Amino acid sequence: MKDFSNASFPPDTIQIMTVAMNSALSTLPHPISSTHVQSVAETILRTAKDGERDPKVLERMALLELRISSRP
Repeated sequence: MKDFSNASFPPDTIQIMTVAMNSALSTLPHPISSTHVQSVAETILRTAKDGERDPKVLERMALLELRISSRP
């Protein structure tokens, strides 16, 4: 995972990120690869670190980035 060692989030933001993560992963076909889980998590962390707090936006960004990175 990319370096997020300097990132710090309050409990309410962690809850928002968890909701976004669960929502994003629930839309993916099973079995979900660990690479996809990592990609979604990294996007959510990076986007939240930049200040985004809307769980739907975090989810959408993660899924869009996953779709773009999965293209051949």
